[in-house]
Amino acid sequence: MAERQEQAAPDAVLTRIGQVVMLHHGGDREEAQRRLLELWAETAEAGDPLHRCTLAHYLADTQDDPDAELAWDLRALSAAQELTGTDPSPVRGFYPSLHLNLAADYLKLGRSDAARTHLHRARRAADSLADDGYGAGVRAAISRLELRLGDGEGFGPPRQRPVG
Repeated sequence: MAERQEQAAPDAVLTRIGQVVMLHHGGDREEAQRRLLELWAETAEAGDPLHRCTLAHYLADTQDDPDAELAWDLRALSAAQELTGTDPSPVRGFYPSLHLNLAADYLKLGRSDAARTHLHRARRAADSLADDGYGAGVRAAISRLELRLGDGEGFGPPRQRPVG
């Protein structure tokens, strides 16, 4: 019974990250960045790769400097790759977004070839996305970036969900 409760207990670090992300989405980017950096300092050294991936992903979003944003996105990808070595299922859905973010970072830095490489990886990984709002949003963002880079393969018309 205790084991089941432990498994059902929320992950305190992910909960804290979620709270800070809500602060960031509410418009307080600097405070969110400060709190995310505190969490990084607490957890990154020996932390769970899922925590490091999530923290780095959101820390990238708080950066003004494109080089710093790229560095955090690379940390997120590295942590996701650590997780993939143990059990790929929890992070498989992260890869489209991680590669999309890296493609956008490289494009900001004027590195179109690197941007295309990660954009193609994002597209290949998009097969792992669910057919839901998040998946549709990531696919749409991939298509928009492809158009900006002149690689406009696109995902075609939106899929129709069955009724009923």
